[in-house]
Amino acid sequence: MKNTLLARKLVVLISFGFIYFWNNIANAQEVEIIPIEHASTLLLHGNTTIYIDPVGEAEWYANYPSPDLVLITDIHWDHFNPKTLGALIQEGTTIITPQAVADKMTPALLAKTSILANGGVINSNGISIEAIPMYNLREEALDFHTKGRGNGYVITIDQKRIYFSGDTEDIEEMRSLKNIDMAFVCMNLPYTMTENSAAAAVIAFSPKKVYPYHYRGKPNVSNVALFKTLIEKSNAKVEVIQLDWYPRDQF
Repeated sequence: MKNTLLARKLVVLISFGFIYFWNNIANAQEVEIIPIEHASTLLLHGNTTIYIDPVGEAEWYANYPSPDLVLITDIHWDHFNPKTLGALIQEGTTIITPQAVADKMTPALLAKTSILANGGVINSNGISIEAIPMYNLREEALDFHTKGRGNGYVITIDQKRIYFSGDTEDIEEMRSLKNIDMAFVCMNLPYTMTENSAAAAVIAFSPKKVYPYHYRGKPNVSNVALFKTLIEKSNAKVEVIQLDWYPRDQF
């Protein structure tokens, strides 16, 4: 009799577990990725819209919802444009930046801004934002991105962990990332890193999916096909997805 009751309880518990599991799957929403240009990216998830490094013309964003959240990685023109940002934000927009970016903001933008240093975490509307260091390693590039000035970001939304590298090289803080579902990784010289270094970093932290972005350099465009080949030859279980980050350029 006791065994029968125990078995029935186990069946009930297992049934509730399956119901909870399948409800979570049914309620989970996909994150839609909109590449705007170079580093400028939109993430759409349900009713939430996140802009990363929105620069360029405001009209490029006209067909998309206004941002609930804006993340700025660094002070350079291809990541931060006060005029563009001012044209895009709405009353309820929250901006997250490192201190160096906040120092260059207008009072109106600063009023909407939360400052986040490397290693810090902010939660906004159920979304977790963690600031990851981004900096150069090569001697000739050290002045481009000094350690502590800019932020990469790990965004956790609906249990998905999404990493944006910002302008960086094959740094230990990237290599030690865990459980990344989607990674956006830069590669361009002389400012960030080579395709080989980017691939080595990705192989080390092994995200489920990687999106090469920010690959226009001086004078050349990085070879994203080589980046993909290097990862595939490593037998890493990483899907490389190529999006069109330069719709206005002829590459």
